[in-house]
Amino acid sequence: MVQRGFAAKRKKLNWKLVVLIALAHILALAGLARLLMPEFTSEVIEQATSIVTVTVRTYEDEEPEAEPSIAPPQPDEGAAGDEGREATPRPVIAPPQPLPRPSPAPRATSTGTANTSGAREDGEGTGAGGPGDGTGSGRRGSGTGGAVAVGPSVRSGELNEARDFPIPEGGRETRLGRSVTVHFTVTTAGRARNCTVANTQVDAATTARVCPLVIERIRFNPATAADGTPVEARYGYRVDFRARS
Repeated sequence: MVQRGFAAKRKKLNWKLVVLIALAHILALAGLARLLMPEFTSEVIEQATSIVTVTVRTYEDEEPEAEPSIAPPQPDEGAAGDEGREATPRPVIAPPQPLPRPSPAPRATSTGTANTSGAREDGEGTGAGGPGDGTGSGRRGSGTGGAVAVGPSVRSGELNEARDFPIPEGGRETRLGRSVTVHFTVTTAGRARNCTVANTQVDAATTARVCPLVIERIRFNPATAADGTPVEARYGYRVDFRARS
């Protein structure tokens, strides 16, 4: 019986296991060196990584092939054209019509014969003209009106300058040589009305007494027209204050 040598029974080495064990030792040594000398290990790692270069290739996108263009069919010469599009008319708005204005009513037809219408400021002819303002001539003045043939005149009554008027401040001598003139209308009955003071040279109290005294005490002959008919007329009456002799 032949005995095989001890070497024949030896198993083959497992290279994968050997590589793993070696890498583990290297990593353990690298970790220990990094803990003990961190600056040295970082420089070694940077140098080791700088040696390794990586080349990356990129593939350009291929341009898509252009599709062949299909030309539109050409119409036959002499063929009818396409139908036109249906046109939509633009809306037209009519302008607003103005409302008819009512015609004014015709004016009334005049029945007169004059060439002009309306009242005039100045009448034609003399006319009555209302009572006229006479100038008067003192105590016995006689005025003339517009259509008066004979003016009014004093028929009766008189005023006493001393007795009928109040004594003014400073005495009666203060109004001597002065006068008061009043205007009024003499009616057909011979009485005075519508009396107003035309001019005064004396005090207010004396002036205020003249018209009431004339209406109360003086009676007049009324004015007459050309045919003798009594008519009203304006008349002026003056009271003179003078010294009694």
